Amino acid sequence: MRVVAKVGTSSVTGPDGAIDERAVEKISGELASLVGGGHSCVLVTSGAVASGAATYFGGRERPGDPVTLQALSAIGQQRLMRAYDDALAAAGLLAGQVLLAPLDFAERSRYLHARQTLERLFELGVVPIVNENDAIADDEIRFGDNDRLAALVAHLVRADLLVLLTDKAGLYSADPSIDPGATLIEEVRAVDRQLEEGAGPPLGEGGRGGMASKLAAARMAARSGVTALIAAAERPDVLPAAVAGERGLGTLFPPHPRRLPARKLWIAFAMRPRGRIVVDEGAREALTRRSTSLLAAGVRRVEGYFVPDDAVEIESEQGAVFAKGICRLGSERAGEWVGRRSAELPAGLPDEVVHRDDLVVLDDS
Repeated sequence: MRVVAKVGTSSVTGPDGAIDERAVEKISGELASLVGGGHSCVLVTSGAVASGAATYFGGRERPGDPVTLQALSAIGQQRLMRAYDDALAAAGLLAGQVLLAPLDFAERSRYLHARQTLERLFELGVVPIVNENDAIADDEIRFGDNDRLAALVAHLVRADLLVLLTDKAGLYSADPSIDPGATLIEEVRAVDRQLEEGAGPPLGEGGRGGMASKLAAARMAARSGVTALIAAAERPDVLPAAVAGERGLGTLFPPHPRRLPARKLWIAFAMRPRGRIVVDEGAREALTRRSTSLLAAGVRRVEGYFVPDDAVEIESEQGAVFAKGICRLGSERAGEWVGRRSAELPAGLPDEVVHRDDLVVLDDS
């Protein structure tokens, strides 16, 4: 089996942000157990910024400006890698650091090259440890959080299983810190608005993630044909148990029957929407049932500012976002194309507002 394990900041660092050596040793030991059993493993790890802040500022409050946080990640990244390298070496394994950027997934040649590199590391018996290059990542062009990155890596390496390790046992029916009657949700086959709202805001856990980002990443993995599991990092032998298919470990997301190719996965879950296009019922029906392109005639209005090749959300007149795509037309010239038939469009404007090859219907059913 091929496994991608992602561990959050709060699961590998202490309250002061310093690396928790015992936590790193636990995770590394479980990875070693899997590799020894013939499985291929990738680790996506957070914790670099927290480690860098703990190293540089000690117990003092760290600043929150983006440039300083990026500098702190440069300090903490090599310390985090050293901890994993030492722990895996004690188990007889080599670690290989792989820093990925969004363009590695958006451009096919880079995507294939990244896959080849990771495949070769598997062949060499090396455990790839993946992270975003936080020290130089542009805030406008980045993954946003390591949960999302882990889901993309799972697709990249054709993983069978994605395990998102956190300081919670999984998704609950309500916030267990507030509602004593909250119960663990053991399996999710479709993500609805109520579930998304229950996951809370996409912040927390000492990093950029949180349960909301894990829910999004698990949904992303499921849409790419990968089984996903949200589970507690501190649970003994959680990774071997997940590979063995043990039930009740956390919240399981079975693979979706309709898999998205890599590019559409990127459009659906990794591109930041810059605006919204509201369409009529006829256009919604054509997009969802017949997989057509979105034409200007079906557009009722646009919201927000976007330029050609920006990602946009597509919304029904009832207010439900049901699709996402890359728009070929900009919002500034919306008056020239909204609601017009192809023959009525000014010269130079494309017939398709969003081509079907650049459009994803967001449907978990």
